[in-house]
Amino acid sequence: MRSYLKFLSQLAENNSKEWMDANKKWYQDTRAEFLEDVEVFLKQLSELEPEFSTFKPKECVFRQNRDIRFSANKNPYKLNFGAYFSPGGKKSDGPGYYVQVQPGNSFFGGGIWMPPSDVLKKIRKEIDYSGAELEKIESESEFKKLFGEISGEKLKTSPRDYEADHPYIEYLKLKSFTVTRPISDKDVDSGNYINLAMEGFRKMKPFNDFLAQAIEDVEGGGDIL
Repeated sequence: MRSYLKFLSQLAENNSKEWMDANKKWYQDTRAEFLEDVEVFLKQLSELEPEFSTFKPKECVFRQNRDIRFSANKNPYKLNFGAYFSPGGKKSDGPGYYVQVQPGNSFFGGGIWMPPSDVLKKIRKEIDYSGAELEKIESESEFKKLFGEISGEKLKTSPRDYEADHPYIEYLKLKSFTVTRPISDKDVDSGNYINLAMEGFRKMKPFNDFLAQAIEDVEGGGDIL
């Protein structure tokens, strides 16, 4: 049984440096357990993306501390454990795979979240040329059953350079390109969430491949899922 949810539940009720200091060993033991799971993810993901075979778990896991400098919420710690897997690393502009464990809010997903303007322009150009391919990926029965629709914040009107009657205008309006699937607390506790997430990652690979092809010649750092 995983101890993530019990620890994170207590952290949610006691989100302070004092509590974390007093429970440092519990945090370290729980984080180490999560890192072991991330190592399993990397081993299986390397079958999809060979680059992952050289990654270390710590390179994929996010820090527990929150950046509170510009936030009204001054709680110092995140209430989840999260890991992001992208062939280009956590700061890559390329697509990736994400898993989060949190009481009542665990999920896995992938794609690109809020890419910078140059990357977004590349993706839109690819949709303009090859939107039928993205539509085919989204409409594939297993993908549709698992994720529903490709989601993300949308423009209210057509983006510049594209007409409102473009056949793929709803894709072109997107400012993020992501898919997600919730995970039950029961599956997190049992560890079955790894199998569920990996099944999802395999099904979303064509989606990530489409995004990667669109931006393969773009470099830099952006915000990603």
